[in-house]
This record gives sequence, C-alpha cells and structure tokens, in this order.
Amino acid sequence: MATKIKQIIDTKGIDTLLFSSWLSAEGISRAEQAAYVQSGWLEKVAHGVYKVAGADVSLFSAISAYNTQLGKQCIIGAETALEIRGYSHYVPMGKPLAFIFTEAHAKLPNWFLTTEWDRTLRYHTISLWANNSLGLELREEDGRTLLISSPERAIMECLNRSYVAQTLMDTYYIMEMLTTLRPKLVQQLLEQCSSVKVKRLFLYLAEKANHSWLKAIDTNNVNLGSGRRMISPIGKFVSKYNITIPTEVYNYV
Repeated sequence: MATKIKQIIDTKGIDTLLFSSWLSAEGISRAEQAAYVQSGWLEKVAHGVYKVAGADVSLFSAISAYNTQLGKQCIIGAETALEIRGYSHYVPMGKPLAFIFTEAHAKLPNWFLTTEWDRTLRYHTISLWANNSLGLELREEDGRTLLISSPERAIMECLNRSYVAQTLMDTYYIMEMLTTLRPKLVQQLLEQCSSVKVKRLFLYLAEKANHSWLKAIDTNNVNLGSGRRMISPIGKFVSKYNITIPTEVYNYV
C-alpha cells in the first residue's frame, strides 16, 4: 500500500497539501487515506486535507495545491504579486505579507485562514471586474504553478483597499517602477473596473509618474463617475480627477 502514496509524494513533492477528493481520484480510497495517517505517512491538516508527516508546507505551495487539485481560483495579488515580479521598494521586516483574493462566492475555508503559514495572510474577496479572470496569469515559482495578478491588475488591487490613504505613498513608489505596463490590458482593466476611486487614483498616479504608456490610454472610454472622492480627509484637491489625496503624495517630486 505504501507504494501508492510514495508515488504521489515523488510526483507532488513532500511540501504540499493533499486533498482527500483528489487522492480518491488518484486511486487512493478514503480507507487507505485513513490508514496512511495511522501508519505515519500522512498528517491530517483539516477534514479532508493532509500533508506528508513532518513536512513544512509553504503558503504558496498550499495555494497551488488548492487551485490545481480542487479546480479553485485563489489569486496572489496586490503587493505580493508585484513583489514576486521584483516591484518592491523595500525589504519587509519579519514575516512577509501575502495578499490573496477569491471571489465572494468562493471564500477560502476557515482552516486555510487560521493555519500558521510562512507568510502573514491578508485575505480579501474581490469583485472589481465582472470578468474576474481579466489580468490573471499563471506563473511557476519554486516548482509550483500559481495564479497571480498581472502588474497591471495588481497595482489596481493595491488602490482598492479601504486604508489606501495610509499606503498611497508606498503604492506610488511602486507605480514609478511600472514603466512597461501593457496599454491594451490597462485599457481593458480600466474600462471594466467597477471602482471610480481606483480608476481615478490609477490615472493620477500614472500621470504623476509620467509613464509613456499612459499616452495610449483612451480615457474617453473609461467611466470616471461624478462627485468628489476623499481618499484622505486632509490633503490636496486634484481638480482633474476630483479627488483629495494625502499632501505627502501631492508634494512628492
């Protein structure tokens, strides 16, 4: 019997999650799974979720297994997606953060959120785009297939958070690095984005950074809404985009 699980481990690696339904599809019955736990091959993580006994499973490895074995769409986004691609202006102290997203109807299970991972989890549901696959890319990291927001999408995810006023300067530093964004994808994301705040902030920061790709964006096809948006209760008013932003960002040269 050990041959079956050994073949799985040799294929998937020891640092992965193994989901019961997937193991069953691979020919390892529920009874056999229980026997592997009893014999010390596997440890139970949660109901229907296992790992190789004694193995440390990283968050990224867990997300990869969750997506590929269960057909889910858990997204690594915002600053974490940008960090993976080298767009980070500082090295975080201590355990790094991981911003991950799912659609509201596909929330992560509680065990996933309460497990102690190698990164501090920041989990959000997202509904910025009706087509939630827009701007997503598959990427190989340490032998794992991950679903990651493109830089074009990730920077908009950064701007969508409720505490964006406190992080806007950091986000602008990242925006300055984004010199090679793809105008066609930016256009699609802006046109389909449901947040007026995100669209106005994105265009303001891109203009402030003087990115050449911005010239290819047709803002006439982007609904920027009406009314003033208070990104910061105390700050500077930008009449072109009808937003009030932190003075620190406004004055930065």
